[in-house]
Amino acid sequence: MKALERDLVRRRLQNQRLDRSEFRKPADVVRWLGAVQAQDYAGAKWALGLRAKGLTDADADRALDEGTILRTHILRPTWHFVIPADIRWMLALTAPRVHAANAHTYREFELDASVFRRSRKALERALRGGKERTRAELASVLRRGGIAAKGIRLAALMIEAELEGVIVSGPRRGKQFTYTLLEERAPCARTLPREEALAELTKRYFSSHGPATLRDYAWWSGLTVRDAKAGIASVEPALHEEVVDGCTYWFVGSRALASSASPSAHLLPNYDEYWVAYKDRGPVAGASGRDAFTHSLVLEGRFAGSWRRTLKKEPVLVEASPHWRLSRVETRALASAARRYGRFIGLNQLIAK
Repeated sequence: MKALERDLVRRRLQNQRLDRSEFRKPADVVRWLGAVQAQDYAGAKWALGLRAKGLTDADADRALDEGTILRTHILRPTWHFVIPADIRWMLALTAPRVHAANAHTYREFELDASVFRRSRKALERALRGGKERTRAELASVLRRGGIAAKGIRLAALMIEAELEGVIVSGPRRGKQFTYTLLEERAPCARTLPREEALAELTKRYFSSHGPATLRDYAWWSGLTVRDAKAGIASVEPALHEEVVDGCTYWFVGSRALASSASPSAHLLPNYDEYWVAYKDRGPVAGASGRDAFTHSLVLEGRFAGSWRRTLKKEPVLVEASPHWRLSRVETRALASAARRYGRFIGLNQLIAK
């Protein structure tokens, strides 16, 4: 790896808080990252655990149930964690682009402005007063109101109501997710003028995900390249830039980097922000590339294989499939990463292979 690429990778590990973190709560991590992709709920919880001291799987569940983090469609047409204080201004900034991405689905399932208005009103009536309902229960509400609601059409109706700031995740009921009204779940959510919101999102991204390119930011945020450029221009005095292989990378923070005496290993979940938040994954992908659907083994910031878990009462089996034969120090780093995962899910006995 070239020196500049090595510096870029180390800086990303540092800024993403994968190498050392001061955070202790799920909301601390989500606030720092801006939003955390979360369609795979179990994997997304582990993404938070990787970036906070002593955080457990139960802590992440509790944060969602108590509403200190929320789960909704934002930035791109998929689930993300976001904190209550940010959800209003972030939706106002990014929801129009998500609607545009969903426009074909809306047309295919004959969802127009009239249907959406009726749907939102029915959902509001069903949830008013702090009520929590599962998707299946809300589907019944919609059907009783004369709105066909199943499969992809139901999903589109729910996403539209999320993007319009009507509904958001509520406490889980057992293992089922519920919805509640956003205005009741996050009554203190901030609103910001568009220019201020754009500057805030831009600075948040390059602080936590940098070094990253313009294209990376446009991909992660879902914004147009024009808006992404405007965002960078608005916070440019706070940004540093470096050119690596002809590409300009932006980041916030000191240029000084602390080097680690021993190699680092991380067991990343699928869709982790270390991977999914960038359009160009070349600097960290390694020679073999990486599938977004797999859990990934990362060594010294570079993707080095995959891993999977097999859960039993005791122990949990963590199996890694590295792309090369690991050295003794790499094997020790992997074992340490596996033990950390065991502590996160609350199983102290663990076998790593």
